[in-house]
Amino acid sequence: MNTKRPACAAPALETPAPAASQTYSYSNLEYSESASTALAEEVALAIAFNGISQAVMLVTPTDLEDFIVGFSLGSGIIQDATDIYDLQLSGSGSAQYAQVTIANRAFWNLKQQRRQLAGTSGCGLCGVEAVEQALPDLQVLPGTPLPPVEWLDGLRERIGAFQPLGQHCGAVHAAVFMNNKGELLLGREDIGRHNALDKLIGGLIRQKIPTAGGLAIVTSRCSLELIQKVLRAGIQTLVSLSSPTGLAVQWARRHNLNLIHLPQKNAPRVYSPTLENQA
Repeated sequence: MNTKRPACAAPALETPAPAASQTYSYSNLEYSESASTALAEEVALAIAFNGISQAVMLVTPTDLEDFIVGFSLGSGIIQDATDIYDLQLSGSGSAQYAQVTIANRAFWNLKQQRRQLAGTSGCGLCGVEAVEQALPDLQVLPGTPLPPVEWLDGLRERIGAFQPLGQHCGAVHAAVFMNNKGELLLGREDIGRHNALDKLIGGLIRQKIPTAGGLAIVTSRCSLELIQKVLRAGIQTLVSLSSPTGLAVQWARRHNLNLIHLPQKNAPRVYSPTLENQA
């Protein structure tokens, strides 16, 4: 389906996004020797819904369709994947463009939000105009048992298979999904921690992978926007390899989300539910 591009999205030359990593030369501080190394790449992705520019995100140029679906759901722009009618990618080098056609009801809600996001790899709430939009009223999850502790044994090492870019050049976060049998099924990487989670959620939706009884794993700090994304996706357990923020814990408890921190050298720490709620 042809959709009208916003004025900012008119590259003269259509080329694929750059590779996820490329090799760059460097020298030591005294310029006595030189070498080369692989570095993670990033592109600016402009996203327009029904012809209206909505966000510009800095992302790793992999799994962009997954990212757009996950971003749309995780940001509350759509309520369900069926709200997306069409998705087209185009661009030139590091400037990439996504034209997304969504249902009228979703587009109406989007216009009502009056958002103009300017996303970066470091913040997931840029451009939000009101506190109410940063702290939305989200549905409380029905609750599910905590995963068996054996599922988390050696998890840091096991998810390495889902971090090829991170192992190759570093500088990226990962989000991985484990199903209700404790099997690691799907992983996504990105320079942005919330982008990686958006890609994972989008990948689960596009591949029609059931999330019931499963859990999401993030390698990054767990802050509020990650909690909001898994709540909107209906994933009931989130495991973070880095500490959660206090507000993330409060929201997890309030919305019946299992929140587990897996420290580097200590036993898993269950922040939500509390012992009282488990009894």
